[in-house]
Amino acid sequence: MSQSTVRGRGRAPTIRQVAAEAGVSRATASRVINGGHLVSPATRAAVEAAIERLGFTPNPVARSLATRKTGSVALVVPEPNTRLLSDPFFGAIINGLSLTLEQADLQMVLVIARDSTGTRRAARYLINGNVDGAVVASHHRDDSLNAELIASGLPLVFIGRPFDVAHRHYVDTDNALGARLATEHLLGTGHRRIATIAGPADMTAGIDRLAGWRAALEAAGLPADAVVHGDFTAPSGQAGMAELLEAHPDIDAVFAASDLMASGALRALGAAGRRVPEDVAVIGFDDIEIAESTHPHLSTVAQPVQDSASRAGRMLVELLADPDCDPDPVVFTPQLVLRETA
Repeated sequence: MSQSTVRGRGRAPTIRQVAAEAGVSRATASRVINGGHLVSPATRAAVEAAIERLGFTPNPVARSLATRKTGSVALVVPEPNTRLLSDPFFGAIINGLSLTLEQADLQMVLVIARDSTGTRRAARYLINGNVDGAVVASHHRDDSLNAELIASGLPLVFIGRPFDVAHRHYVDTDNALGARLATEHLLGTGHRRIATIAGPADMTAGIDRLAGWRAALEAAGLPADAVVHGDFTAPSGQAGMAELLEAHPDIDAVFAASDLMASGALRALGAAGRRVPEDVAVIGFDDIEIAESTHPHLSTVAQPVQDSASRAGRMLVELLADPDCDPDPVVFTPQLVLRETA
């Protein structure tokens, strides 16, 4: 059967016509089209040549049913829409992951699970075969979704060490080290009353950054009592800084566990008439774009957010290609970036 004969009918060629053109069974043609391995090189070449001659294009729905693959991967974000849209951290995550998945010919699907109803809906969607795997970002202690996804066997990678679940497929930054580097720099430049605006106590990043700050102060024999908690947003940083100034008016430096919280702290310090860095030095964490647009420009701890998302995507692609592989966790080393606030 010739290419002109098939196209002359005005209909797309079928898999039966491909099989007939190649001189093989329909089942054999299907195995070749759907990536099966139980086919000889000669047979595969014959089917591929027939596909080329006929201009055959596989039906994506039929192919997904045959291979049980959807060609899509979920990015799961257990946060409110407002946080997703306002925090540049998530923009970097989306950019890094989507670019990596595109290279693997996979489509990224965004799944937001911001409350108990959303969590149940997300679990049904993810576990019932709508995606081939998932990357989970910004997870909290009480996220029941994490345990459900792990128990389901869905290929899964976390951005950030997962909380209270045994799962080794994750990409993280050494948050405790980053906080310790920031605090030790403040100590080395003569500051002795160093406060912190810590992150949420139900997230590993918040816990680890608080631990690094505390370890540096305890090693220096200084009190580690000037602590407030925020939620990684600018308003929480502004409120936390105001609370610290009222409770500890003698503080001369602050480590904020995110750049957004540090930007809020700068506003509170300005409102209180405190000069930065002359009266109070400030260091944030993340090194996102806002760090270079604050006044004065923000010193911070840099973590490679986009690279972390990209590496999480590559890890998931490895798991999809070989479900028996067991990649080690990846932990990036943070770097201190000094600008005008410290």
